[in-house]
Amino acid sequence: MPMEASEIEALIRQGIPDARVIIEDLKGDGDHYSALVISEAFRGKSRVAQHQMVFAAMQGKMGGELHAMALQTTTPDKVPDFAKA
Repeated sequence: MPMEASEIEALIRQGIPDARVIIEDLKGDGDHYSALVISEAFRGKSRVAQHQMVFAAMQGKMGGELHAMALQTTTPDKVPDFAKA
């Protein structure tokens, strides 16, 4: 069963409260997303540790309800140009 982008964002923000989350449905099927997660909580952590934080926030839905998510994580001072608002 596909997940809504809003549900993914809510789960991530629940697990990482200061997160800014930008999600794109890559295929329009609710099953393949890309997510950029920006959080101060990532500071000083390796990329692997950052991704583990996001996957933990997903509460086991990765690989089940959500088939695939291309994940990019960063701290607020390193936000890519396309995500600056």
